[in-house]
Amino acid sequence: MESIAQRLMRNEYFAEIYEHLWRPTFTRLFSLGGRSTADFDRALRAYLARPGDRLVLDVACGPGNYTREIADGLTGDGRCIGVDFSAPMLARAAQTNAVGRAAFLRCDAHALPFADNTFDVVTCLAALYLIPDPLPVVDELVRVTAPGGEIVVFTSVATPLTSLPGVRPLAGASGYRIFDDHEIVERLRRAGVDDVEQTITGQGQFVLARKTGS
Repeated sequence: MESIAQRLMRNEYFAEIYEHLWRPTFTRLFSLGGRSTADFDRALRAYLARPGDRLVLDVACGPGNYTREIADGLTGDGRCIGVDFSAPMLARAAQTNAVGRAAFLRCDAHALPFADNTFDVVTCLAALYLIPDPLPVVDELVRVTAPGGEIVVFTSVATPLTSLPGVRPLAGASGYRIFDDHEIVERLRRAGVDDVEQTITGQGQFVLARKTGS
């Protein structure tokens, strides 16, 4: 049976309010009980949008907020491809965030339609916690990242606040997953990534991994 989150992501009206209301509200909620997640988020976005001709994949891009911001900072042959399973979200992305260095594609994050070792940077930002069976998606992020490339994830994490009685069952019923603090890091390492940095801010975690090899 579909979760509430899955139904919302397929709703065209929800896609219209997601980028301006839902996501900013979630960012504020992530900041509860810790230093500002919003500040870390801004620093990360600036890092991802630094000049360069990187090929970037933005997985579960939603209406394309991050996709456009990353694309706007790229130079040379740099491009950012945003992918999402939700047709309404992609329609919104094409309407509001289409720029010259950005492209959008509908696909399932569990089976990304790209060859191994394709992208210089692969991101999944503020989305993994809403994807059903999300850990295999982490494997896909690693698979399509080129050796020497980066995988960047921002998602939920278990904290004393989210561990209060009743919080996890309620979140799970709505389709929102709260990851244990080791789950994402361990899955990345199991997929073959050794260099992993994790920063927990409030109720969220930022994970930066670098894929070694040649």
